[in-house]
Amino acid sequence: METIRKQVKGGQGKSINGHLRKVLNEYGLLVVIILFIIPVSIITPVFLTPNNLINVLLQLTVLGALSVGQTFVILSGGGGIDLSVGSVLAFSAVIGAGLIMYQGLPVAVGVIVTLAIGLGIGLINGLIVTRIRISPLICTLAIMTAVRGGVMIYTGGADIIGLPRSYTALVTGGVGPISYAIILVILMFVVADIVLKKTKYGRQLYAVGGNEHAALVSGINVKRIRMIAYAISGFCSAIAGLILTARLYTAGPRAGVGMELSVVSAVVIGGTSLSGGIGKIFGTVLGVIILSIIDNVTNLLAVPPAYVQTFKGIIILLAAIIDRFRTADK
Repeated sequence: METIRKQVKGGQGKSINGHLRKVLNEYGLLVVIILFIIPVSIITPVFLTPNNLINVLLQLTVLGALSVGQTFVILSGGGGIDLSVGSVLAFSAVIGAGLIMYQGLPVAVGVIVTLAIGLGIGLINGLIVTRIRISPLICTLAIMTAVRGGVMIYTGGADIIGLPRSYTALVTGGVGPISYAIILVILMFVVADIVLKKTKYGRQLYAVGGNEHAALVSGINVKRIRMIAYAISGFCSAIAGLILTARLYTAGPRAGVGMELSVVSAVVIGGTSLSGGIGKIFGTVLGVIILSIIDNVTNLLAVPPAYVQTFKGIIILLAAIIDRFRTADK
């Protein structure tokens, strides 16, 4: 009888520990954000002012849009990663802006072309990774370099300026103080969350990322699932290009340089496993918020960029180490 009581208590203890671990996995980052904001608001009272908070939201739109696509790619497994996001952002936005400014095409046409280019490059990445079986790291690194070179050739290294108001309205317009760009990225998060949680594609993406062999045996077209993930990433990169161009009133060949690290950092910090199959959009949102707050606070405190980069590097390393141990436990 005593043995049975011990077993029951042990089972209850494991249940409580499991529940606590689940809660921490779900909301741990949210707690970290709150604990981070408290001292920050004391050190820099301007941080919690409405204008600055709106500025933080506007700043995170580009990183947020890119991170949505990156989440799909990393979830797909197979070493999935897209290092071309910054270059695709610049290339798609510059070509679209060039058609508007140099060819006199309507803004709507330029926007559609921008999105189509992003989607197309994403599909190319997906085809190379899945059909030719080139490493995602090597493939997207090569595309990143080639596309960046292409946009430099197209512009001659010069920015495209003087974009019409109907283009920049994506940022300058809005509902009250909330820019359309902020609303758009929130919608992207919501749609991505629904796709991952409620659709057949989302379930298959998790299956492919979690166990490729089991997914193949169950009849899932692994190549198609992964190719779609890269296409989504390219499309999201184009949206980010539209937002950044509208925000800066300029389409430049150097736009998005170095954003690859921040994007991967946001996704990994948010709990998406680099091995694939584990992660949620909610976590990515929190990762984006953390990095955006860090950027904003360090800017307010005039922290040298070198220190900021070092700090970000340490954060992603810690996130990767935590992910490694979490994956090993499972």
